[in-house]
Amino acid sequence: MDKHTRIIIAGAGIGGLVAAACLLQRGFRVQVLEQASELSEIGAGVQSSANAVKVLYSLGLGKELELTAVRPQSFQFRRYDTGEMLHSISLGDEHQRRHGAPYFHIHRADLHALLVRTVNQLSSDAIRLNARGVGFEESKEGVTLLLSDGRRIPGDVLIGADGIKSAIRSQILGETPATYTGDVAWRAVVPVERLPSDIMETVSTVWCGPKKHAVMYYLRARKLMNFVGLVEHDLPETESWTQKRPWTDLKAVFEGWHPTIQTVIDAIDKEGCYRYALNDRAPVSRWSTERVTLLGDAAHPTLPYLASGAAMAIEDGAVLARCLDEFDNPAEALGIYQSMRLDRTARVVRESAANRTLYRIEDEEVMRKAFHDKNMNKSRSEWLYAYDPLTVPLKPATTATI
Repeated sequence: MDKHTRIIIAGAGIGGLVAAACLLQRGFRVQVLEQASELSEIGAGVQSSANAVKVLYSLGLGKELELTAVRPQSFQFRRYDTGEMLHSISLGDEHQRRHGAPYFHIHRADLHALLVRTVNQLSSDAIRLNARGVGFEESKEGVTLLLSDGRRIPGDVLIGADGIKSAIRSQILGETPATYTGDVAWRAVVPVERLPSDIMETVSTVWCGPKKHAVMYYLRARKLMNFVGLVEHDLPETESWTQKRPWTDLKAVFEGWHPTIQTVIDAIDKEGCYRYALNDRAPVSRWSTERVTLLGDAAHPTLPYLASGAAMAIEDGAVLARCLDEFDNPAEALGIYQSMRLDRTARVVRESAANRTLYRIEDEEVMRKAFHDKNMNKSRSEWLYAYDPLTVPLKPATTATI
């Protein structure tokens, strides 16, 4: 596509910034419109496997990632009460050897800051703040992003990277239903100096138990412990990550769980507990028009039970940039991008949802057998981690399985 093509990106989250950086690397004119008044990121941990890390390396972030990210040695799945190891997936050196890049734990704010800096280095005026997209107008000649304050931003291609409440998605697809999963997510981070030095190896641990599970891993060069508790809850809440809830509620929810869980919860800042609802959205069969497309949560909102939502957004940005670079016609480029990503992201969405059931099996023997039968090592390596968004052939899908 002509490098004078004007590309608008609505949203400066991780996926939008990856897309912007990949496009700017290729010489495109890119404008990122972000509704916030300042560039910052909330949340805590991001798990990034080789398929996504390859993209980050291609943006020149390797040295910075090595300074702040953590390389876990394995995934461990344990019983909530006894700590019995149910299953383990090797990461560390084996993951890098098999897939050509490391598996990282990254603090979301650290990754976001690195991407902001990368985009600004490539184009100092690419990002505009206080610019909330509320819709678009499209014609054969171009597309215009409509902002909430009445401004109109003209371009040739529009990318909706504006998250689960995407205005761009709503205009393309209409209102798509969101179903409450029955889970809320607790999240918190703990400085490791508050914890015993031997509390946990450098791994990602999923504690599996009745009606809930918990995930723990290190962040920020092993200076922080990330805690996420996924808990069945009768009443849904909003999906905002910024809702604080009482520490005493979190403590009560995990009463009777393993001493390691108790130690981490006891060390959490009493004013630093957040809780939000987890909603499920079925995969869609399309998310593009001739000049407008979606990526990340705007395209395929994903539950956190496979630890791959951020990785899919990073992949989206890389594949979309390649399509816009290699195909002359916007409609063709967006159509091929969509066909390249629909089935893969739908599988991630579905397997993420299915893992919720796996992690909650109450009978110990049934749970042991389920983990043994699932053979997650082979499955994740063969289809999830082995994918390379920088080299996968760009061609329309021959069949649709959505």
